[in-house]
Amino acid sequence: MKEPISKELYDILVCPDCKAKLSYTKDKKALVCKKCKKTYKIEDNIPILLSEDI
Repeated sequence: MKEPISKELYDILVCPDCKAKLSYTKDKKALVCKKCKKTYKIEDNIPILLSEDI
């Protein structure tokens, strides 16, 4: 399965809440934080990194 986000962007992405590294979910339709376990959707190859606190 092709990566939904370019490697260059993926390598610099971090969780907006705790600043930990993000990884893909199994289906590669979202990113999940390795530390706080929050999940962020990927829509049209764009990660939606909005915190629910907003």
